[in-house]
Amino acid sequence: MSKPITLYTVGTPNGIPISVALHELGVEYNLRPISFKENEQKSEWFLKINPNGRIPAIVDHKNSDFAVFETSAILLYLGQHYDPEHKLSYDPIKEPNLYSEVVQWLCFAHGGIGPMQGQLHHFKNAAPEKIPYGIKRYFDETKRLYSVIEKRLETSGWLVGGRFTIADIKTFPWINGGHRAEIDMSEFPNIQAWLERIKARPAVEHVLTPQ
Repeated sequence: MSKPITLYTVGTPNGIPISVALHELGVEYNLRPISFKENEQKSEWFLKINPNGRIPAIVDHKNSDFAVFETSAILLYLGQHYDPEHKLSYDPIKEPNLYSEVVQWLCFAHGGIGPMQGQLHHFKNAAPEKIPYGIKRYFDETKRLYSVIEKRLETSGWLVGGRFTIADIKTFPWINGGHRAEIDMSEFPNIQAWLERIKARPAVEHVLTPQ
């Protein structure tokens, strides 16, 4: 029997969450790495899957080869089609408030942590010239967002409802790389403990371990 999903990805903070979710749900998938060196994400064939030319993207062969792109959209899609027991989220009918919270924290990571920390990495490590204003702006905003998560984790140790969800899956790869942005993680003990719990999960360990 053929595998239901083909995943187009790279091991970046945007790509890692989808591999983790698929492993957590026990969904078999074909892995198709995308070569940034060859600019494969901008190739004509890939743009038919993701018109924005970014990873990750999936094709669901059980759903007439339906394509989904953007990390958060894929996580929600997998929840809708491959998580009937709501292992990684909540039932939007029976637990609508908790489900809404998951979506809210997905959006927080998608529109906040990812872009801000991504820009911080760019200005610190990739920009052709060092622009102190840009570095400071994105460093300060990234730390502010970390503080929001640190406060959120005080209650239950997870972002939503006292258990591991796609909100945690979406958020952790960025924060796991916080040290590369020279963020002092000792200022965020709740986040440190949260990261350790996440990285101890078999699915996460599998994805983060070089194969």
